[in-house]
Amino acid sequence: MSSTCYQGFFLCLFDRAICYQFYAGVILLLQIILIGCAGALGALARYLLSHIVTAAAGTKFPYATLLINVTGSLVIGLIFVLTGRHLLSTAMQLILATGFLGGYTTFSTMSWETVQLARGGNMRASITYLGGNVVLGLLAASLGLAIGWGV
Repeated sequence: MSSTCYQGFFLCLFDRAICYQFYAGVILLLQIILIGCAGALGALARYLLSHIVTAAAGTKFPYATLLINVTGSLVIGLIFVLTGRHLLSTAMQLILATGFLGGYTTFSTMSWETVQLARGGNMRASITYLGGNVVLGLLAASLGLAIGWGV
């Protein structure tokens, strides 16, 4: 523990406002660390699932990213309903939605793969892929909401 941390702790014994400020800072730091760790786990999950799907389906069409984005949309819908129903804390919502799903889903990869399909002369696959991400993502998020309200 740093000397600043000890000073903050001991000042808490004498001044309530400083105490609240000190512990609010500690809680914020803990949330930042947990969101970052969850983001790393989400990125690892995306990487592993991408390899599994690509090994099974090949590389001609980016099924892995589509599956990742659609499942991420389903889960975020579920997370927000569970938080709204007070079955999941707002802190856990931040960790899961911002952290894990932020690392798991990937807009930039979807954009790149869409452009690559078009550049490769496969405009139909490019449009299908982009539309699939948007439409299936919205349907999956709606399904997540429906599942959450059914819990």
